[in-house]
Amino acid sequence: MIDKENLALYAFRKFGDTVLRAAYACTGNMAEAEDITQEVFLKLHSSKNEFNDDEHLKAWLLRVAINSGRNFRKSFRFSRTSSIDEVNENDMKCEFTSGENEIREIIASLPKKYSSVIFLYYYEGYKVREIAEMLDASENTISSWLQRGRKKLRLELEKEGYYETEGI
Repeated sequence: MIDKENLALYAFRKFGDTVLRAAYACTGNMAEAEDITQEVFLKLHSSKNEFNDDEHLKAWLLRVAINSGRNFRKSFRFSRTSSIDEVNENDMKCEFTSGENEIREIIASLPKKYSSVIFLYYYEGYKVREIAEMLDASENTISSWLQRGRKKLRLELEKEGYYETEGI
């Protein structure tokens, strides 16, 4: 692995976009996601944790980003900032196409527990067991959140016209 002095820089270069996307999935706000990303790497820089490998480091970074996103959602500032509907498209700096951005916005608008699980499962490729460890929840809970999140996401996508509902 890399020496402690350069760990934060190495991690930022390797996992910066991943942490930013995780923070955005939690907050639905690019400016807040950028702030959280900075905080995550500052915490890493001052952390005394030892990491076994890159996957351990990545899991730690995502865990800190998700927890920071949770804290943001609980904060007074969250209730006083604009909703995702009011975010200017020019502020959306993720490297997704406009259709992907719309889907990411819909995912981010889901309840936090569902958006986080969907992000970790589909975008980051983690297994249910790994997500359960990251979020300190049981595998059954994560599976339920994933299933419910998919249903909510499908309903939202149908409302937006991404899916055509089949005739009843």
